[in-house]
Amino acid sequence: MSVSLGTVFILNSIALFIFPPIGHALAMTQRQFGIWSAIAIHDTSSVVGASQRFGAEAQRIATTVKLTRALWIVPLTLATAAVFRKRAARVAIPWFILFYVIASVLRTYAPLPVNVFDTIVYIARVGLTVTLFLIGAGLSRNAIAKVGARPLILGVLLWIAISCTSLYAVLNLAR
Repeated sequence: MSVSLGTVFILNSIALFIFPPIGHALAMTQRQFGIWSAIAIHDTSSVVGASQRFGAEAQRIATTVKLTRALWIVPLTLATAAVFRKRAARVAIPWFILFYVIASVLRTYAPLPVNVFDTIVYIARVGLTVTLFLIGAGLSRNAIAKVGARPLILGVLLWIAISCTSLYAVLNLAR
């Protein structure tokens, strides 16, 4: 798991820095860049960062597309769990999806003071940081050697394929 997450974070970091210059070199519009970055970059914060460097309109579009894409996690995960639950003896229910939906609804509709949400976000960030640290702490040369280079190479190749395919689609199909 730590090798997978490490690969994703490294690629997100690279995308954060190389996507905006690529977009400018290809004379992409704000709309095109926003859509491309939302599709090709995995992490929401990296999507926001890259699109913000490109322009305000690109950031608005990228954030909207990325969050819409993230919302598809809910029905897709529930449907996948339902399908595999019938075939397998034991599939865990993805409870984080329920908590994600509850948090979204509360943040949107609950009449609570903003500082309550700021505190919750702070606690969530600390929890995520600790979790990622603990996962990263398991990442070592031995762990990478044990897993082998193939997953890292596969991750990089898939990232390149998705980036190039989505770039082609955005430049040629989404006008």
